[in-house]
Amino acid sequence: MSNTISPKVARRLELRGVKISNDPGFVRMVPWSRMTFALCATSVGLGTLFAYTPLLWAMVLIAAIGGITPRHPFDALYNYGIRRLIGAAELPTNAAPTRFACALAAPWIAAIALAFQFEYTVSAYSLGTMFVGVAGIVASTHFCIPSVVLHFLFGDRSLIVPAWTGETRA
Repeated sequence: MSNTISPKVARRLELRGVKISNDPGFVRMVPWSRMTFALCATSVGLGTLFAYTPLLWAMVLIAAIGGITPRHPFDALYNYGIRRLIGAAELPTNAAPTRFACALAAPWIAAIALAFQFEYTVSAYSLGTMFVGVAGIVASTHFCIPSVVLHFLFGDRSLIVPAWTGETRA
């Protein structure tokens, strides 16, 4: 494992509001900062695949908590378990861009659950597939599309291109 964070990953973390550090514990934490997104994508993916609305409704609540509070409920799995095993830093609290992503996820997942409940299955599977794609991008690359939207509309637009390219800001 590298002792540094690549410029591209650093720019993508900055887009999500994470303050970058070269501390070895922080560097060991960085790959795990995608775990919450991976768990969300997997849970919503399974709920969609099996049209299992109880799981989807549970994920609405979990996403809403992640949008309202500085810690996503799934962060606890890492903060109270995994990080102690690997000697890494705690996940940083979620800044506005990450909370915005969670706040968008809650009604999106609710729409999937409602579409299944009202038997709009094509819509449900389409919305579920798109959700898994967006959450999967963050889980696999650290690039957060909702963070881009937030910065484009209300934030620092100069963070967007460097997050995509990995270049430093001018």
